[in-house]
Amino acid sequence: MHPPRTQMACASISRNGLRCLNQSSQQHVSSQRVRLWRKESATKIAPQAQWRGLASSTPPGNAFEISDLAESSHVVPLPSKDVLKSFDPVAQSRARTKQLPPSRYRFRPPKYYRGPLHPHQPPPPSDPASREFIPGPFSLPRLQQTYTSTVRQDLLTLLYQHVPPGQPLQPSIGPRLRQWDESSPYHKNRPLRPPMGGTALPLAKRRTTFNNVPVIERVTVSAMIRDAQQNSAYLHVAGMILQAMTGVRAEVRHARRSMPAGRNMFQQVKGKPIGLVCKMEGELMWDFVGKLSELVLPGVKDYKGVSGKSGDGSGNLGFGVSQEGVGQWPEIAVNYDS
Repeated sequence: MHPPRTQMACASISRNGLRCLNQSSQQHVSSQRVRLWRKESATKIAPQAQWRGLASSTPPGNAFEISDLAESSHVVPLPSKDVLKSFDPVAQSRARTKQLPPSRYRFRPPKYYRGPLHPHQPPPPSDPASREFIPGPFSLPRLQQTYTSTVRQDLLTLLYQHVPPGQPLQPSIGPRLRQWDESSPYHKNRPLRPPMGGTALPLAKRRTTFNNVPVIERVTVSAMIRDAQQNSAYLHVAGMILQAMTGVRAEVRHARRSMPAGRNMFQQVKGKPIGLVCKMEGELMWDFVGKLSELVLPGVKDYKGVSGKSGDGSGNLGFGVSQEGVGQWPEIAVNYDS
């Protein structure tokens, strides 16, 4: 007869110096280990359970069960049905005699835009709750009415280029570099010539239609104050003058680099304030241009007009106003001592 399998396994394991355990003895040892572990865990967790009020329902001599401990320590009991029925936020708000602070009723848009997939999206600029909301317009300036009713139609008539239906549109950007006329043998294999009038390429001009008639979009007023580097009082006075003229708080500009005094330039020190800038759009812009064209420039003595070469030829125009012209401003002239 062959010996049982358990005895053969014990004999083979005992030769290697290992413990011989059959299947029943292994199960017995594992159950003893679980009991010991439960006793140790109970002695360690008992103070915490007493602090949480969990050991009141358990006799002191018994060990905790793992399932009971997990349920009692992590699961919050649901409110009763009476509590759920009595919850009425509308009735609570009506019964409240004192209103909550305004910040509880105010929507606060996010300070930074974190992309289109973020759950908190800022409202559009037309919404009063938006951080970019600009109130108005509260009036229609006279110059804006003149532009809409008269100037806009005249500009469209002067700049319009008719294209019959079915005719393909010409490319908006044509050849920018000129060809050589081959009148000399030295023109062979030469690179193309730059455009006439300068080395810089001009901006591409779009075809004018009723959708893109030229219109004033922004006006920037800047002032350079020479003595502001030594005394900041000059900067404050110039800032109040610009704010009275434009209705916009002036922004301080600092010198980017140090430069010595020259023929047409005063000395600059890097980091020192040297000027102020005001940017206007919308209603304030139209009011500023209206006063400038109707009151200030016509009142300047021997005024010769604005040169067409003062801009870059691509829609930007720049010119200066003398001290006499600044004195013609209504907000400045009313404060002058006669």
